[in-house]
Amino acid sequence: MHVESTSAARRARSFALQPVWFLRLAALELFALWVIVATGAAVRLTSSGLGCRHWPGCEAGHPLPAKDYHAYIEFGNRVVGGVTILITLFVAVAAFWTPLGRRAKQLAVAVFAGTLAQAPLGYLAVKTDLRWPVVAAHLLLSMVLLAGAVVLVFFASELIGGRAEPLVPRELRLYGAGVAVAGLALVVSGALATAAGPHSGGGTTEVHRLARLEPVLYAHAGVVAVFGCAFLFLLGYLAARRSRAPRLFIAALAVLAVLLVQVGLGELQYRLHLPWYLVLLHVAVAATAWAGIVALITAFWRPPAWLAVRHADDPPVRASY
Repeated sequence: MHVESTSAARRARSFALQPVWFLRLAALELFALWVIVATGAAVRLTSSGLGCRHWPGCEAGHPLPAKDYHAYIEFGNRVVGGVTILITLFVAVAAFWTPLGRRAKQLAVAVFAGTLAQAPLGYLAVKTDLRWPVVAAHLLLSMVLLAGAVVLVFFASELIGGRAEPLVPRELRLYGAGVAVAGLALVVSGALATAAGPHSGGGTTEVHRLARLEPVLYAHAGVVAVFGCAFLFLLGYLAARRSRAPRLFIAALAVLAVLLVQVGLGELQYRLHLPWYLVLLHVAVAATAWAGIVALITAFWRPPAWLAVRHADDPPVRASY
């Protein structure tokens, strides 16, 4: 019996996925979840949200689009969504063949479940003629899943290079978590601004909007100001400690650069009366900025080994399994 159990364990190990391959899969999942944010925004901004009136086929009796470019854009987004579901499923299954911890495996399964939940949300959006609460929930769930994929990449990278002890004190880590919450509020307020904006997503169909655009934009600007002040304080602290964690400070500067691009795009699109192509770029950069914020704050709590500058009195780098 002991020999049989040992043989079974060896066979299981022989099928184990190499950590470097799982990291590549997790990075692919992250990219796919970023792409689906951009393609979903393209559907709304080109007024293609009702290009296909049925689900999962485009029209009754016609599974493939056969009308105009609106139908092709909407159906193309569905295809990208289907591919993304398959990728997250593969990552969730692969996680159980990788020496990840229990929380990492649960996260992989949660990302798959959330991505799968996007399908009924998309169906509900079509059936309710793009009611803004459903469309906003669709976008916000995408952002939450994007954050989960970022954290999963961190878990996967620890299998290869290990991780260091936290580079910043607990107080700053907790503050960083607050900055991440403010970043999520920024995403939410941006989604609500889109819900009040001119891009209804339904072509000639009258779509119910949240409110007048100006008051929602002012509220969004207030959230931007609060988040900006919070992030600058965080950056100032890292600048003061940059000799201890220079790579972490550089990572924060990279996130700041993306945020500044986002602010510039927001101002430009407003002055140009919200052309759809600039709004699409704004959404894509917002997804990038959100992923960067999540990555930075995750590095506060679980810094990968390469972020740490080794000193003689530093605790050893440890791997996470």
